[in-house]
Amino acid sequence: MKKLLPFTLTLALGMGLLVTGCSSNGNGGDAQEKRVVNVCSWGEYIDQDLITQFEDETGITVNYQTESSNETLYARLQTGGTNFDVVVPSDYMISQLIQEDMLSEVNYENVPNYALIDDTYKGLPFDPDNKYTVPYTFGTLGIIYNPEMTGGEIDSWDAMFDTKYAGDVLMISNPRDAMGIALMSMGYSVNTTDETEIRAAHQKLATAKADGVYQAWVMDEVFDKMESGEAAIAAYYAGDYLSMLENNENLRFVVPEDGSNFFVDAMCIMKDAANKDEAEEWMNFMASTEASIANMDYIQYASPNGEARDQYPAYYEETYGEALDMELFNIMATPADIIKTCEAYLVLPEETNNLYKDLWISLGI
Repeated sequence: MKKLLPFTLTLALGMGLLVTGCSSNGNGGDAQEKRVVNVCSWGEYIDQDLITQFEDETGITVNYQTESSNETLYARLQTGGTNFDVVVPSDYMISQLIQEDMLSEVNYENVPNYALIDDTYKGLPFDPDNKYTVPYTFGTLGIIYNPEMTGGEIDSWDAMFDTKYAGDVLMISNPRDAMGIALMSMGYSVNTTDETEIRAAHQKLATAKADGVYQAWVMDEVFDKMESGEAAIAAYYAGDYLSMLENNENLRFVVPEDGSNFFVDAMCIMKDAANKDEAEEWMNFMASTEASIANMDYIQYASPNGEARDQYPAYYEETYGEALDMELFNIMATPADIIKTCEAYLVLPEETNNLYKDLWISLGI
């Protein structure tokens, strides 16, 4: 298990393919031996003991793979070379998958623990009629920084473009977040479709890149770089900050005063899933209070299961023999007043998506 404090435990190993073998469909042979569910999620985004527990309780083998971003997941799904039953995209990507008829409706009778998900995380724009998703985590995008290297506190996205930090900044390497950061720094909506605003955001990123502000464009590479002190500033997610903090207690996290992205990641079933019953069993297990508490403790992202969040401080104290640091808990479970300053990403029109693609390619990331 991971702890919020003290900073004594190491990061989980990268996930990769945890379990292989067995048939990828649930038909034929011994049902107990052949039952399987194929899951694709993000790196360092599950307590691996839960996989073992689920397998022991159900006899279902879990083939677990990871992707680094919504965009790489989408590209992989488009190739048609996957056999995923469950994927865990973020809100805007879920909207796109629904629009493209790539997801199957969930039979919530097979997912009774869906009732434990707070209403706050239901009926959201990416799934307004609650047909396709079981929310998995929520959180915020923010700035992770080392004040010993920056020479002080940071409270604005402007730091991501400031030449005084040249060579010490890590920009997130996916177009929606990177462009969103530039848009927010200029006071624009992350969901703007105004071409002038989008091109201005692109130019801001391009200028900072040309000026040597960015040491690297990263996704999971951010962990090593920030923990080791190789970089001073990075744009990344609150839950991952808490993991980094265990290995570098000098790091700080801030949701910038100019606003940020509030996201919900949710479990979805692919339209062509070969193992839909097993997928729903997996979703129900992961949405349970027991699994949600264990997962929160390990990945340090908050669960949308309100019962789990309410019980977590007591669980933490019982498990670790000390009170939970509530300041850190509020970074994990973003308070309502912070959420109000943030925007969720919405699915963009095709024309705008194409503009994003062209501009991103021109950055040469």
